[in-house]
Order: sequence, then C-alpha cells, then structure tokens
Amino acid sequence: MTANFRKSFGNQSPKFNITTIALLAGVLILGVGIGIALNSNTTFSPSNVASREYIDTKAPNPEICVQYGASAVVMDTRVFLTFNPFNVYVSQSTMRPGCVLRTNNWQILENKNLVTSTQVRNCKNRLNTFGFTGSLDSKDVNISCIYQNDAAKNLFSTPEGAVTPPTETERF
Repeated sequence: MTANFRKSFGNQSPKFNITTIALLAGVLILGVGIGIALNSNTTFSPSNVASREYIDTKAPNPEICVQYGASAVVMDTRVFLTFNPFNVYVSQSTMRPGCVLRTNNWQILENKNLVTSTQVRNCKNRLNTFGFTGSLDSKDVNISCIYQNDAAKNLFSTPEGAVTPPTETERF
C-alpha cells in the first residue's frame, strides 16, 4: 500500500508552489495600494478642509495660535426671532479661520492693547476665554469673549447609537 501511495502522489508537484504564492501576494499588495490611492480624498484646497494641518496654516497669526491656543473654524450665523407669529429665521452661515487662546495667554491681547483690563476681568469672571478672527496686527481683527460648551460631544469618535460617558476635554 505504501508503494502505491508513492506511485500515485509522490511525483506530482504541489498545486501552489512558491512562485505562484509570491505572485498572488504581489497582486494582493498592489491591489490594496491602488485601492488606498483611489479612495484617499484628502486634498489641501479651500473646497475640502479635511485636515488639522490645513486649518492650522490658515488660522490668523498661525504661529501664535498654535503655540498659545488652538486654531478653529469660526462660523458666523444670524438668528432672527419673531413673536407674532412665532418664527425663527437663520441666515446662511459664513465660515472663516480663527483662533482660541488659552486663558493663561491673554497677555498677548493685552500687550497689543486689543482688550482692556475690564474686558479681561469680565471674561475671566464668567470662566470664558478669548477667540479672534483676523490678524492681530491689522484693524480687521475681531475679538470675542467665548464660552466653551462642555455639553458638545464629538459624535464622530463613537459608533452610531453608542452611549458613552463624557470624556474630559482640554479646558482653555
């Protein structure tokens, strides 16, 4: 019986030899690479703001913003409320680059005489911080005392429908 077994199977080559396996592995790797290249849609154009680095470069005074705060996308919207009849109207939003300063870096604004000590005191009393749009060295700078909304959650970082406890955020 052993002789018959060798005679039947001993002289046949395996179905997958090393060359075939290497060729299939190469095709798989090439296919994955092409798939990633075709599905990658990160561009650095104004029509597709898909990266933090792009937002950081477009922030007003990017070197100050990144070092002393965080770059931001500022959305300006006007809301109109009528009472008789009761209706709410919202304008088309405009978006522009901005910056949020950490509370311990407000002296940058004070040194440039962009905020007064009264404004700093009022903003600090409400546990807020300052945010701005426009260059700090120009007349078109717009500075606001802004409130960090801790109730806002990043729903992109959790699976849809999942209930998770709130995560701690960096307090500016």
